[in-house]
Amino acid sequence: MKRYWLLAILSLALSLGIPLLLGGPELLPVLARLEPLWLLLLLGMILVGWNFNACRLRLLAGGTGTRIGHLRALGILVSTEFAICATPGGTGGPVTYTWLLRQNGIPASRSLALYAVDQFMDMLFFLAALLSISLYWLLIPADLPFHWELLTLGCLLVTGLTTSILLVRRYRLVLLVSGRILRFFRLSPKTRRRMARGILAFRRNLQMVRGFRPSRLLAIYLFCSGHWLLRYSVLYLAARGLGGTISWSYALLVQMFSLTAGHLTLLPGGSGGAEFSGSLLLATYLDQATAAAAVLIWRFVTFYWYLIAGAPVFSLMAGLPLWRRLNSDG
Repeated sequence: MKRYWLLAILSLALSLGIPLLLGGPELLPVLARLEPLWLLLLLGMILVGWNFNACRLRLLAGGTGTRIGHLRALGILVSTEFAICATPGGTGGPVTYTWLLRQNGIPASRSLALYAVDQFMDMLFFLAALLSISLYWLLIPADLPFHWELLTLGCLLVTGLTTSILLVRRYRLVLLVSGRILRFFRLSPKTRRRMARGILAFRRNLQMVRGFRPSRLLAIYLFCSGHWLLRYSVLYLAARGLGGTISWSYALLVQMFSLTAGHLTLLPGGSGGAEFSGSLLLATYLDQATAAAAVLIWRFVTFYWYLIAGAPVFSLMAGLPLWRRLNSDG
């Protein structure tokens, strides 16, 4: 527990300290340019995005025969987002998602399968976004210093999608490889058998999701796209609200790359890496103070706000037992 709180303090110190350091004494006057209504608009976009995700969860659970009310689904999603932001590397997200769905009668293996489909839809959206931006830049050439970053993100997404497909279509190979890895770490045969049964149960539930009607899958993808379009417009609108000018496509790529870099820090919310890389990339088109201010607003709306609004919801729905489990897992 003590180690976790030290990580949390370090995370918040880096998340606030890096923009303050990079922005310098001009940061506060630049932040004062943002009108309160503009900030309310950004927070409203996050609320709408959460509701889109709640609809996505209801469609996923409904396809397996489980009905979840909208407020309940919204609470599960907000609690999961809080856990992702509050734990190193976002490891608390799937644990919270699975725990809360079990309270609605969905077994753990099926909950993990739904979470995997949820993540698969996210990867499909991001791959489609990268391909669309690449095509746009080819048709309308622009002097954008974002070529190798685009390639890196594309490779990561293709790797993730390929791994997901292999798990469904070549699960015997996955079991064989995972078995050898577990043997290498000298885990007992009983533990290896239990994990193999878990993988098979996960795959069976994933196969059930494949039986969803195309209309249901399309609706899930549209809600997924709506959520990410809103969330990834935050940095663009934050810069506009401060008087800066950047393209929406560039702002989206800055966020994707910055959050990927943030995960490498293994700190809650990707603190440090997200702020540092985001400020540097934005400084190509904005002055240093405006870039740091835009990053600070972006992180408030998509990180601090997730913690502030999510903490009471998580406490109400999950409570102390799950919080202790997240701490012990971290």
